[in-house]
Amino acid sequence: MFIIDSPSHDAYFNIALEEYLLYKYPTEDIFLLYINAPSIIVGKFQNTLAEINLDYVKENQIKVVRRMSGGGTVYHDLGNLNFSFHTLLGEFDFMDFSTFTAPVVHVLNELNVPAKLEGRNDLLVDGKKFSGNAKLAKNGKMIQHGTILFNSDMSVLGDALKINPLKYVDKAIKSNRARVKNLIEYLPKEMTTDELKMLLIEEMLANNPKAKSIELSQEDIQGVGKLIEEKYNTWEWNFGFSPKYNFKNAKKIPAGFIEVHLDVVKGIIEHAKVFGDFFASEPIEEFEAKLIGVKHDQSQLKTILASFDLTVYFGKVTTDEILELFK
Repeated sequence: MFIIDSPSHDAYFNIALEEYLLYKYPTEDIFLLYINAPSIIVGKFQNTLAEINLDYVKENQIKVVRRMSGGGTVYHDLGNLNFSFHTLLGEFDFMDFSTFTAPVVHVLNELNVPAKLEGRNDLLVDGKKFSGNAKLAKNGKMIQHGTILFNSDMSVLGDALKINPLKYVDKAIKSNRARVKNLIEYLPKEMTTDELKMLLIEEMLANNPKAKSIELSQEDIQGVGKLIEEKYNTWEWNFGFSPKYNFKNAKKIPAGFIEVHLDVVKGIIEHAKVFGDFFASEPIEEFEAKLIGVKHDQSQLKTILASFDLTVYFGKVTTDEILELFK
């Protein structure tokens, strides 16, 4: 088993690293640990826009990254420790989450934290969740990874993941906003996320005689960088990969009441319909047609909306007022 402590706090890097290691080490067992700066990690089959508070995320420069595995959306920050086990597919029951959460539970139990696995894939303490786990199979390997809420900023967690459920109707997997808890409440106040990480590394070394710690080479870092550029830092993967969904939003502005309905497939607007009590000097169908084929993305929509005269469709309005309808 190779034990790897990621040198980066960048979410693009660490999520890409998981995929990179699948191909770099197709037969070796791996235990990977990483800590991300503020970021939102979206499950593979989720509609990103339906999971996040887009305005808050942009204002606070929180990265949004889609991972390879299913499951729900999670918030990461420097008070959050993430672990990832890579093994050969078929060596373990794919639906068994206990084997690879056991080291985490044991370390915490030794620290007098009453942690335990409950349900299918969650670690709880006093009935509250501090770790969610997900799995995937790819390239002949199985990955089970999880997050540990150690001393995460819960206020940001709540704000970054808030969304109006009435805006999006889709068949994507929704996140369960479970009651969660930080482990720091059960541990010495001076303990750090890095110290917990080192305890987990020591646990793995003690119980796996053939395990050894290795560092990423410059070639590895460049390989991960290439994967980030091609996939993990792209709109197409992080937002466009989302399943088909219907979006609607309505606002009352000085020009009148305006309601927008969109059908979006792979992040691209396929159908648009606008309703309201506004006054238009040109057919609103012309405006609707201009939206077809455009990404449901604020920057691209702003460019499109600024390229023609909106007042002929809505009266005295600004680009920003109309753009708000698409959030």
